[in-house]
Amino acid sequence: MHSRCWAEINLEALRHNAALCREAAPSGSALMAIVKAGGYGHGLAAVSRALDDRVDSFGVANLAEARELVAALGETAAERVLILSPLLPEEREEAAANGFAVAISNREEAAEFDAAARRLGKVAAVHVVVDTGMGRMGVALDEAENLVRQVQNLEGLTLGGLASHFPSADEDEAFSRQQMARFGELLADLGLDSDVRVHLGNSAGLLRFGSEMGFTTEFRPGLAIYGVSPLSDCAVAGNLRPAMTWKTRVTLVREVKPGDSISYGRTFIAERPLRAATLAAGYGDGYPRSLSGRDTEVLIGGSRCPILGRVTMDQIVVDVSGLGDEDVSPGAEVVLMGRQGAESIGASELAEKAGTIPWEILTGITGRVARVYC
Repeated sequence: MHSRCWAEINLEALRHNAALCREAAPSGSALMAIVKAGGYGHGLAAVSRALDDRVDSFGVANLAEARELVAALGETAAERVLILSPLLPEEREEAAANGFAVAISNREEAAEFDAAARRLGKVAAVHVVVDTGMGRMGVALDEAENLVRQVQNLEGLTLGGLASHFPSADEDEAFSRQQMARFGELLADLGLDSDVRVHLGNSAGLLRFGSEMGFTTEFRPGLAIYGVSPLSDCAVAGNLRPAMTWKTRVTLVREVKPGDSISYGRTFIAERPLRAATLAAGYGDGYPRSLSGRDTEVLIGGSRCPILGRVTMDQIVVDVSGLGDEDVSPGAEVVLMGRQGAESIGASELAEKAGTIPWEILTGITGRVARVYC
């Protein structure tokens, strides 16, 4: 309670959500927890330790995150790590030395990673990414077989996996089904060994199509692990438990007279007497400035209190006219995101009002917000 702004992370909720994701997948499927971007803002090390015995592998964005995960779980965890983003040329040797699996998209990457592994006397695992519609990385579908055969013939590489990614499983069901069909046809043509990991399903893909994706041997949930569903119309969504509650405290309570303005730009001018509380959080903590003027609320004493004027770097002002002295005074606890009493404000609600997505809300919470694990 000495923090001005903090996030409470419920580790048991993470474990519960991982179990739900496993239930949504076909029987026998493996689970890769996506813990990039600091475990979606929850803390990579703590999240990875909480999920260690609940998932089969971990997906990270880059080499630095892979190092952090191994520091948290021990050196033997290296073989459970997949680096999802393309490596920089100077990073390949370290990745091979540590035994991290990496995602590749073309013949040049394969050849250079092979050379790095052979210099070390290693055999490195690569996952060939196939572009079936995402468009940010991956080999073209009609060139995928050639790349797979190249990897299989290089002495310094082993084919650890074949992967693709849904760009719109939460928005475009027809296109996503076309993706699955194309990917399935490629798999049939390749005739891969059973130990090659085949993965396509992110959270939305898993929750929407999991039971239909028998060709997939591993799923990659991210957002769902943290208790936020990318879909509002799936059975699992209501059973997920948000793992984070984001809190701050009241620093000041003031009386506001008609005609008084609040915050930068004077976008709010009081039309009646009201009582306002200043909170110790702002966009410097990751609370989006775009929530200004959007009927955004916080929770104090179990009640919704609307934001007045613009969110500033370090402070927010809210209307607490409806609360009693026992509910709001300097030091009182405020929930920015999470549950308080019978009310709750989720990441999806904040994202909708901010004109963004829940992923950005979670990963945008800055380092000056203390993480408290419970």
